[in-house]
Amino acid sequence: MPVIALAANYEGDVRDRVENFHGNQLVYFGWDRHMLFCSPFTLPLPPDMPFRTLVGDVLAPLLAAHPEGAAIDWSAAAWLRAGEPFVPDPDGSLAANGIGHKTVLRLQTPQLAGIGGSGN
Repeated sequence: MPVIALAANYEGDVRDRVENFHGNQLVYFGWDRHMLFCSPFTLPLPPDMPFRTLVGDVLAPLLAAHPEGAAIDWSAAAWLRAGEPFVPDPDGSLAANGIGHKTVLRLQTPQLAGIGGSGN
């Protein structure tokens, strides 16, 4: 749906600039074929966080609410960064892994297809 500005020179205040997150950056995260989580999570994360910490301390507990969350084989997981496949360095920081402010990360687990294969 298009947006029509009432003034020709509309100037909005951009509130999701990286400067507004106290050293953190926004990272969007989604789990493909698991629409029980209907949209990506928005996570404010420090750029120096190791990818291994992101998985173990942030994503695994977050996905534990899903019935298949405990069955994720993180070593076999496939990752997309901004829509492109990539292999993260588990010991590298988010920044070193090319994950910056407003990057979209997607997790793919081909062995898991949602509750009863439904994609949910």
